[in-house]
Amino acid sequence: MTGICADRVVIVTGAGRGIGRAHALAFAAAGAKVVVNDLGAGLDGSASVDDPAQAVVAEIEAAGGAAVVNGDDVADWAGAKRLVGTALEHFGRLDVLVNNAGFLRDRMLANLSEDEWDAVVRVHLKGHFAPMRHAIEYWRAESKAGRAVDARIINTSSGAGLQGSVGQGNYAAAKAGIAALTLNAAAEFARYGVTVNAIAPAARTRMTESAFADTMAKPDAGFDSMAPENISPLVVWLGSSESAQVSGRVFEVEGGKIAIADGWRHGDPIDKGERWDPSELADVVSKLISSAQPPVPVYGSM
Repeated sequence: MTGICADRVVIVTGAGRGIGRAHALAFAAAGAKVVVNDLGAGLDGSASVDDPAQAVVAEIEAAGGAAVVNGDDVADWAGAKRLVGTALEHFGRLDVLVNNAGFLRDRMLANLSEDEWDAVVRVHLKGHFAPMRHAIEYWRAESKAGRAVDARIINTSSGAGLQGSVGQGNYAAAKAGIAALTLNAAAEFARYGVTVNAIAPAARTRMTESAFADTMAKPDAGFDSMAPENISPLVVWLGSSESAQVSGRVFEVEGGKIAIADGWRHGDPIDKGERWDPSELADVVSKLISSAQPPVPVYGSM
């Protein structure tokens, strides 16, 4: 198959449904060979008898593409290693890793349990780090062996991670961690020919349809701005050779809109030149706040 990602080998985690499925199909349509990773778990990560990854592979193959299923847990160290190994075993190399897998266990922080915190942080944050760690091990070895590397990592953050989201403290914290992890990885992996970017998508999926049912309803006709397929063109481009000069960025994507989130920046300081006394700081903090840009409201707080 020909296309912007012709013959590139791509892993997409959580690719059985929703945005991940859309990514897998879009990469295949752009000529890539795709490892479709999914556990088939429920929305809260519970066990399921479904095998959505196999259905995605069948759809890709029916269209003339190449794909293979991987059912490993991305947050399991050995499982993440097997995931990377699946690409190498079946297709001989790896060019792109799209970290997308995750689930929700929403609850207000005052009621959130330790298990609910641990499970969500594990699947999102460790579930990004573990595949990245095994992928960079392969790419670093390739680079040190003198073979050219033109590789990509695309992570999945969220508006919840960039601005917070009431009732999703565990999810928001994990997604904020992914944004910071993206910046670190971009700085560290550049020497090996690997770029690292992240997206913060807004689309109608299993994870959003209950929380945002009113704003994410499917229109009767016309452009469906909340369709998961709207997110994938940017991800496919970021996975292509054309994006080689773009790294360390977090893109917000919704419908036909694409923007870059600027993230935390140093504000203008007030410098006394020596240690402050606590009694002096009320006026200082007031001046700092009055000169700063107001923060974007936390989702659900209005």
